[in-house]
Amino acid sequence: MIVSPSLLSANFIDLKSDIDMINRSDAQWLHLDVMDGVFVPNISFGFPVLKAVAKHCEKKLDVHLMIVEPWKFINEVKNLGAYMMNVHYEACPHLHRTIQQIHDAGMKAGVTLNPHTPVSVLEEIIQDVDMVLLMTVNPGYGGQKFIEHSIEKVKRLRKLISDTGSHALIEVDGGVNGETAPRLAAAGVDVLVAGSYVFGNDNPEKVIKELRGE
Repeated sequence: MIVSPSLLSANFIDLKSDIDMINRSDAQWLHLDVMDGVFVPNISFGFPVLKAVAKHCEKKLDVHLMIVEPWKFINEVKNLGAYMMNVHYEACPHLHRTIQQIHDAGMKAGVTLNPHTPVSVLEEIIQDVDMVLLMTVNPGYGGQKFIEHSIEKVKRLRKLISDTGSHALIEVDGGVNGETAPRLAAAGVDVLVAGSYVFGNDNPEKVIKELRGE
């Protein structure tokens, strides 16, 4: 299991200490939620903060743009040295073009679905993407309760990937903890995003190891 702790739940007064912890930990990725207050009802952090994080983080950067017109920032995300760029299906009227542009910039391309969006909308794009991120809470805020029917949604996505011969990974974000993680893994998830469950724990490195299934 790939674990991608969400920086949204880190201590912004002492961010370097939390990044140092991530560097020491068994986490493979670091999840970066960029929010604009338009596409989602919150504002997180922008590229000046991301550049500082990228300079010190030794893990692969998993950048999740919860913003309108995300294609305008492909070069900025590329310049961070990002491994994965996630854009929302709901924010991209020309999704295939955006996926191509992300690939042309040398990054892996992910597509994110909000809780209300069915996996069937991905039928014509699933073979072109490297990952699908399913929001298992409504995007915009950390610490929300896991949406239970997301388990069945993961299973439907896993079937779509299998039926089409796609190699896309499945990532989930929202309400991931010690109880939901094993169920998500059993349903077919490849990548777990965890924020408050990791950064709010007294022993976050131990929690990350447990999420990995170790």
